[in-house]
Amino acid sequence: MIIRKKEHWFRMLFVWHGSVLPGLLPRLGLLFILSLIVVYFHGTILNFKVPLNPAPLTLFGFVLALFLGFRNNASYERFWEGRKLWGALLNIARALTRQALTLGKKAEPAAVDDFLNILSSFLYALKHQLRGTDPHEDLQKRLHPQQLKIVENAKYKPAILLRLLAEWVEKARAEGRIDSIQQGRFDENFDRLADVVGGCERILSTPIPYSYRVLLHRTVYIYCFLLPFGLVDSLGWFTPLIVVFIAYTFVAFEAIADEIEEPFGTEDNDLALNSMCEMIESTMHELAGKHLEAVSRPVNNIIN
Repeated sequence: MIIRKKEHWFRMLFVWHGSVLPGLLPRLGLLFILSLIVVYFHGTILNFKVPLNPAPLTLFGFVLALFLGFRNNASYERFWEGRKLWGALLNIARALTRQALTLGKKAEPAAVDDFLNILSSFLYALKHQLRGTDPHEDLQKRLHPQQLKIVENAKYKPAILLRLLAEWVEKARAEGRIDSIQQGRFDENFDRLADVVGGCERILSTPIPYSYRVLLHRTVYIYCFLLPFGLVDSLGWFTPLIVVFIAYTFVAFEAIADEIEEPFGTEDNDLALNSMCEMIESTMHELAGKHLEAVSRPVNNIIN
């Protein structure tokens, strides 16, 4: 994810990194060449003059813009729901850390560290599950070999780590450090963690219906390829420039919607899950009186 300070309005015109424009250049170039050909032949194909004018294209463009707006709203809703789920994860992690430190008799530092390491592993395991990447390196740093063996053999690693957290609480109750009421308070937050995992999995496993995406994709490009024929008589050699500008608007909207509808990936505008995991882990250890090294932000303002 790219995070920038507010740019001057003029500099914003030339922002390149983080924009979808680099990926659109081949398509826009193709439209530019097509427009040049249409202008050169005056909108005629095999001695047939294509009878288009700006009026129907204007009306159809308005309707298409409405559909693109709905598409972007649907994609952004998925993005924002993912962000809210990870925001809830921060709150739950802080609450569980506070409970482990303060509820009941004070636990041994090693026991608290074990709880925090399992909880940190839960964060990283969830991140890797959502991104389809290998969590071994992150889990190996935080889990005991026996715990690591249990988790690595599991398909749904966050669920297994949630069980290990519950087992830690059950052991604390059996040792008399907490009572059954305090154990119930832990369980409430464990249920909230399970809700976060389920919410993230729902976003990941339920994409926007494919037929809807295909319909909108085809409509956008058919409209863009028809534009030169409707504008050539009124704009002449200005047609390629106007076509590329209009096409950039429509095609970019579609590209942005495609990018943010899967918010857990590693593209420029996806959620910064690495930084979120590091920040949550850092605040947990700070509550326990320990300080992890501050997470340095790259100079190009890219966090992932």
